Amino acid sequence: MQQNAPTSLFPPKLINWLMFFAICLIWGSSFILMKLGLYDDERQPLLTASQVAAIRIITAGIVLTPILIRHRSKIPFKLSGWLVFSGFFGSFLPAFLFCIAETKIDSALAGTLNSLTPIFAIIFGFLFFGNKVPFTHIIGIIIGFGGIVLLYVVQKHTGYGQIGYAGLVILATIFYGINIIVVKRYLNGVSPLIITAFSLVSVGLPSLFILLQTGFFGLPLLQYQYIKAVVAVCTLGMLGTALAWMLFYALVQRTSVLFTSTASYGIPFVAFGWGWYYGETITIGQIGCLFIILGGVYLTRIDFSKFRKKATV
Repeated sequence: MQQNAPTSLFPPKLINWLMFFAICLIWGSSFILMKLGLYDDERQPLLTASQVAAIRIITAGIVLTPILIRHRSKIPFKLSGWLVFSGFFGSFLPAFLFCIAETKIDSALAGTLNSLTPIFAIIFGFLFFGNKVPFTHIIGIIIGFGGIVLLYVVQKHTGYGQIGYAGLVILATIFYGINIIVVKRYLNGVSPLIITAFSLVSVGLPSLFILLQTGFFGLPLLQYQYIKAVVAVCTLGMLGTALAWMLFYALVQRTSVLFTSTASYGIPFVAFGWGWYYGETITIGQIGCLFIILGGVYLTRIDFSKFRKKATV
């Protein structure tokens, strides 16, 4: 007698959406966790940006090392170069850029700028791989960048220094966009678990080297404020890096780059919520600019030419 294959308790689409919302919640909370590592309750500096970023990567690497060892037979060593590339461009470099930026800008602003990721994924898909870019996507890209310019205008007390730090976040989203395209094109057949584990473990050693150079272990780490900061950053590493990237890569393979990168819609709202809770200034102008940016991102998700073709049938 032929046995039926085991089926999931939940429909695939429901699982996809649950993963989607989990990514939004986890990554949307990442920006405030960075802030909690950088400053104490009185907004006094605690850990440096390099320490926060390094601990984040090291923690994720430690969590994933046993998984990588257990599944070592599944590692596609022919693709190890792309896996290391993903580690640097998808985690290592953005982690440091975001932390440096958040020494000068609010976590809510960082979360807003993070929504540019899918726009850069489209741009680099076109530049590097010749992906077609419909006219509506071009309009969406223009609107998205227009929202960023307007955001700078409505920001109070924004000097050239702050704009420069916000530019670091934009650079991080550029790296995210490149990584998304590379993963979809070259690592699509690799297990999300292997992509996450190999890429993050591979950047763990350089992160440890950086941490050792910062004098981290000479700090009074047994004091309450430092324990709280380190716990926040380790949580960021376990959830915001290790778990979130596993979910992200799995969702890319289950659906598409476009659907997964649409998490950029939810991430800023979670970041805004945490920023408001911790007393950051949230203005109507900022929220309006967020919707303009997300409107641009929305236009990059649709292609009206398909609707025109259906209408002519």
